Formats: sequence, C-alpha cells, structure tokens
Amino acid sequence: MSKKNLAVIFGGRSSEHEVSCISVQTIIKAVNLDKYQLHLVGITEEGKWIKVKDIADIQDGSWKQSKDVAIISPDTKGELLVGKENSDGTYCYDENIKIDVIFPVLHGMFGEDGTIQGLFEMAGIPYVGCGVFASAASMDKFYTKLVVDTLGIRQAIYVGVIASELKNMDSVVARVESTLSYPVFIKPSKAGSSKGVSKADNREMLIAGLLEAAKHDYKILVEETIVGRELECAVIGYDKTTKASGIGEILAAAEFYDFDAKYNNAESKTVIDPELPEGKAEEIRECAVKIFNALDGFGLSRVDFFLEKDTGSVVFNEINTLPGFTSISMYPMLWKAKGYTIESLVEELIEMAVERP
Repeated sequence: MSKKNLAVIFGGRSSEHEVSCISVQTIIKAVNLDKYQLHLVGITEEGKWIKVKDIADIQDGSWKQSKDVAIISPDTKGELLVGKENSDGTYCYDENIKIDVIFPVLHGMFGEDGTIQGLFEMAGIPYVGCGVFASAASMDKFYTKLVVDTLGIRQAIYVGVIASELKNMDSVVARVESTLSYPVFIKPSKAGSSKGVSKADNREMLIAGLLEAAKHDYKILVEETIVGRELECAVIGYDKTTKASGIGEILAAAEFYDFDAKYNNAESKTVIDPELPEGKAEEIRECAVKIFNALDGFGLSRVDFFLEKDTGSVVFNEINTLPGFTSISMYPMLWKAKGYTIESLVEELIEMAVERP
C-alpha cells in the first residue's frame, strides 16, 4: 500500500511562532512513517512559506534561511507547490505534490483563527482540527463569550473595548469602572498564549493594560477577576462522538498564568487529575463538551475553567482549538493519563481529518 502524503505546517506569523516550532517536533516524532510520507512546511514570522528538510533544521532554526519554498495551492487539485527562491526574490515552482491530509501545528493568529483553514477548504484537502467557523469564533474571546452566554454556563463578567475607542480613554475607563471592580484582567480578544494579557489593580494600571493589549489586537476584553483554581479539560472528536479527558490543574509560578509563567518559568507546574469537590470534575467535562460542540468544534480543543474559591462554582475561561504539543502542554498529558500515547493521539486526529463529514 502506497503512503499517504501528509503535510505538517508549523511556525506562522503569530506571537506563538516559537511555541509552534516546539509543538511540531512532538508531532513529527509521533507520525507513523510507515503510513505517511511527511512533507514539512514552515511559515516564517514574516509569512514566507518554506519547504523544510527534516526536524534537525527546526531544532536549530536553520530552516528559516532556506531558499526551498513550498505553498499550498488554493485550487482544488489539492497540491503542494515546491520550488526555489530566485536571486531576485521571485519563486520558481518545479514540483507539484498531491497532498492527502494536512496537520496544521499553528497556534494563534493566521493559524488557529480560521484563516489557513479557509485555504485548506478551498484546496479541498482534509486537515486536522476545527473548521473555519469554530476556529474563528473560538480564537475571538469576545465572540466565544457570546456563544457560551447561550449555554447557561457561568463565565467572567466582561466589557468589550475597540482599540480606536482608546482615543477617548476617559470614556472607556468610566465604562469599565461602572461595570467591574478592581482588580480586572485585560486581554486582547484574539491573542494567544497570554500575550498582551495583564492585571490591573487601579485606573493607572488599567490604562497601561489597555494600551498594551491594543498592540496585539484591535478588540480587547476587560474581565472581572475570578479567584480560584485554574483547571483544564481536553476534548477530542466531533458532534455526538466528542469525548472529554480528565481534568488538569495549573499551578502558576507567577501571579497569573501569562506567557512567561507558562513557557519560561520552571516553577509553573501542572497536576493531572487533581482532587476536586464531588461532582466538579464531571461538571467541567460536561461543560467542555457542550462548549466545544456549540462552537461546532472538530478534532481537538482544550477548554479552560476556574473553580471559584469562595463559591465552588465552575467558571468558563476560554477554549483553545489547537492546543500546544510541547513537553509541558496539558492536552497530550491529559490524554496520556487516559491511555493515549502521543502516537495514537496523533494517528486518531489524522484519521478523523480524513473521515471528516
């Protein structure tokens, strides 16, 4: 039986570029090479698509200097166009590879937000993970909240802000302060890995946080602070086949689980299947499946919650439709606790993509 051509795309133009370059190494090592012919495509932070030779080039970062280029053609032939960059910066394509399935290992903007999924749809190539709508709606925290509002699942009270409104900062501050009490969290609506997220204890910090968030997105959320345990649940499947993992708990080294606490601070820890009050683990699992399905999720997601300290209430935080696959990532660890090896997890996701309704 001939091998299927599997394109694995990584990198990307988002603030999570480097995280993607780590995640993809886990995926590559887990792919069944007896079944799939691997084609690695890296997207630089500037948006250049490069044909990558092997994992060693990703590990040392040398792939970014390569003159070998590869792009997914948007026509319905479903091909990867491979070629060279000429000395004048133009491209010459000399090989067309029919791609059977794509595994996009892309986090954040231009990878997890429905944009590249739209390209795959145009090309008619099956791909791992959520579709255009689910990716776009889940990436946008504001619109995720609008969907979850219909489910009767509690989430943090919030105020939405458009970056252009910051020209009249006094009006924005007054709107926030009339709805929420300090401390508050400020989040770019579509940034990932906690980039641009800050906590404000007063008006001065709120203004600084709004200006910082505006560097990452034109839509900003200001949310009430939920004091409690940070819990996460992985889901896999789609529609009635969707199933949830056990629960994982984040023990952040910093005051909150920002980008540095997540990826650069060795004191941050994760606990799989932590002790929880009776019934709370099942409530979180049920909420995770409801939210994933309401957003028309497909393949995989990680759904994050708080367990509020004073009330014991489950509070939805956010959903991540292409969670990390690094050595410290919760998604593969949660499924490992349920008997999935990383190899079986990757294989199931690829098979699900090919069978996508």
